[in-house]
Amino acid sequence: MPKQNKQQNKVNDAGKTRGTPARQNGQDVRRPREAARPADRRVKKQSAARPAAVPKKGKPQGKIRIIPLGGLGEIGKNLTVIEYENDMIAVDCGLAFPDEDLLGVDLVIPDTTYIEENQHRLRGIFLTHGHEDHIGGIPYLLRTVDTAVYGTPLTLGILKNKLTEFTLPFAPQLRTVQAGQTVQAGALSVEFIHVNHSIADACCLCIHTPLGDLLHTGDFKLDITPIDGAMMDVTRLGELGRQGVLLLMCESTNAERPGFTPSEKKVGQSLEYIFTANPKKRIVVATFSSNVHRVQQIIDISARHKRKVAITGRSMLNIVGAAVELGYMKVPEGVLIDIADIKRYRPDQLTLVTTGSQGEPMSALYRMAYSDHNQVTLGRDDLVVLSSSAIPGNEKLVGRVINELARNGVEVLHDAALSVHVSGHACQEELKLMQALTRPRYFMPVHGESRHLAANRELALEMGMADRDIFVSQIGRVLEIDAKGARFAGTVPAGQVLVDGLGVGDVGSAVLRDRRHLSQDGLIVVVAGVDTESAHVLSGPDIISRGFVYERDNEPLMEEARRVVQRSMDACLTSDPRDRMRLKNTVRDDLSRFLFNRTGRKPMILPVIMDV
Repeated sequence: MPKQNKQQNKVNDAGKTRGTPARQNGQDVRRPREAARPADRRVKKQSAARPAAVPKKGKPQGKIRIIPLGGLGEIGKNLTVIEYENDMIAVDCGLAFPDEDLLGVDLVIPDTTYIEENQHRLRGIFLTHGHEDHIGGIPYLLRTVDTAVYGTPLTLGILKNKLTEFTLPFAPQLRTVQAGQTVQAGALSVEFIHVNHSIADACCLCIHTPLGDLLHTGDFKLDITPIDGAMMDVTRLGELGRQGVLLLMCESTNAERPGFTPSEKKVGQSLEYIFTANPKKRIVVATFSSNVHRVQQIIDISARHKRKVAITGRSMLNIVGAAVELGYMKVPEGVLIDIADIKRYRPDQLTLVTTGSQGEPMSALYRMAYSDHNQVTLGRDDLVVLSSSAIPGNEKLVGRVINELARNGVEVLHDAALSVHVSGHACQEELKLMQALTRPRYFMPVHGESRHLAANRELALEMGMADRDIFVSQIGRVLEIDAKGARFAGTVPAGQVLVDGLGVGDVGSAVLRDRRHLSQDGLIVVVAGVDTESAHVLSGPDIISRGFVYERDNEPLMEEARRVVQRSMDACLTSDPRDRMRLKNTVRDDLSRFLFNRTGRKPMILPVIMDV
């Protein structure tokens, strides 16, 4: 551990301190680095070569285990477990949204079986920022695991609102940490370092271990002109690099994009132009609810143009409310109005900020587009600005909303037409800068699909790292580091858990297969009553079609199908009237063969045989 960190006050996971503890919302944390004595900031000159990350004197004999349980080979549900001996921490616990193959599924969360089975060793969950793909799975994990959750004020403010929607068996332990502070977690200590992202209060995490420092970047970008004036703490990252970073876990979302990610202020310039060029229209801006800096710019520009601002959409109201309460947003007096009061103002006096930039069904913008919103009806006097880019997989949903707005005569501006969105993720030059600052001994790309991880690996090779020191992993695979080196060492249970309504994990491959079958081929239900004593069919068989053919338009086909079922049942009842399973299977097979020969389709067939 670096010298200055040893001289700071320590806090263990039980709350005991050495020296004089710093207090933050009732929790003990290390004194921020800015408060250290000048002597603590001196760093000895080192050679240009990559520093040795493992101390030479008295090498610890323990092992570090890094276990990604989500976020590799996929976008979303980010979760990484880090262990040293008997101590374990989790970095983030997010969710993902289902793709078109997961019919009827609401959310996808990581399989946390490994954490649940080892929760006696868990010293806390440490959050990098407040996006759903990093915190959305926490309410589900806290149903079975009672542990402290550490994060910056806005991150925990957003999480607190989410937790009110869940019934937990114990009160959640939410512990606020400021960027620059360090939390002790058994033999590990976690330092929060400020970075720029598309949400305020984002941090990367430096996990100090007896073997060396691990740096988890979270999601980040280098914004030289951030809205809040706080640039990424490159000074601290450089200090860690000079001291020696053992492993860098670096995000990969934009690893295929060359150059630098533009500053958030570029969006403000585009929005300023839009407001100036459209003085007589009501302007509706749809953006990510978590991007409080974007919303702040929209409010400031609206105020300069003498417009009132109304906010609609549940998540937008929750996050803006939390950001204003915690001081991350400053709203000029009299600018914000309730959405129910918009009829009191002319269109040119209004700006609406809404959710639905991804075309989500039932979002506020979606309901506006399809004239289903209680307070807002869009028309030719409106201009809709989609201040976002489509998340992969949502392109069709976004296109559908744009088309519906266009049919209603609403003008739509989006990123393809004007620079009204910038990414919150680092592009290639920023990713290379992170590697240059931290100079890691080992490198693991995280947060991205397989192609993103591969692109980040190529950047590491370009920066001079040896191929043997780069570890492209997958969820559930264990990376083990000790004094002898680093290697993959087995796997742990991992995967995805599907959330459908109130059910968590009760939808599996069999259910999804049936749903897919139903969606593609429809359903046939065969209902009949039999007397097993006399071996006769007493009622039916009746055939009910759903999603296969419309019965009234296909009566000859349905009548012939009944005769096929009747013959099958008569044959089975004659040979063995008491074998109910054989009777159902025969009916299913014979009817399926008949329908396929006549229609080329294979509907799901459900025989219902009753004793009469």
